[in-house]
Amino acid sequence: MNLERILPRFAVRGLDENALENLNLAWHRLDAWPDVPLGLARLRHVYLLAPVSNGNIALMVDLARRNHLHWDAILGAEVAGDYKPKPRVYLASAEAFNLEPHQCMMVAAHSRDLAAAAQCGLKTAHVARPDEYGPGTGERGPTVPVDIAATSLENLAANLGV
Repeated sequence: MNLERILPRFAVRGLDENALENLNLAWHRLDAWPDVPLGLARLRHVYLLAPVSNGNIALMVDLARRNHLHWDAILGAEVAGDYKPKPRVYLASAEAFNLEPHQCMMVAAHSRDLAAAAQCGLKTAHVARPDEYGPGTGERGPTVPVDIAATSLENLAANLGV
C-alpha cells in the first residue's frame, strides 16, 4: 500500500506485479553498516541483544540472516502491538527479558527515538550515522542528552568496556 502511494512521487508507472513485489521487499535486502556485525559480536559476549524495530519480525530475520547478525530476540512494534516512539514499545522490550527499564539500553542513530526511550527509564546510546540518508543527511551526534555518544557500534562496545 505504501509503495503504491509513493511511486507517483518518483514518476514510476507501469511496473508488473513481480517488479512491485521486488521493490516492496527491498528493505529485506539491506546491507548493515560495516561496523554492525563486529560491534554486535563484541557486545553479545556481555549483553542481551535485540532490535527494537518498527519493522516486522520477518524483515528483521531477513536482515539478520543477510548480514550475519546474531540477536537474542527480535522485539519492537510487532511484539508490543504499537510503534515507536510510543512508550509501550520500549517497555514491552524490557519486559520481554524480565528486566526493568533502567537495566536496558536503547541504542539508536535517531535522537527522537532515544529521547522517547529515556522518558521510559531506559539508558541510551547514540551511534552517529552522518550519511544515513545520503552524504551529510544523518545525525553526527545526538541532539538530546544520552548516556553514551558513539561513532560506531564498535566504538560503543569499547565505551562499554567490551
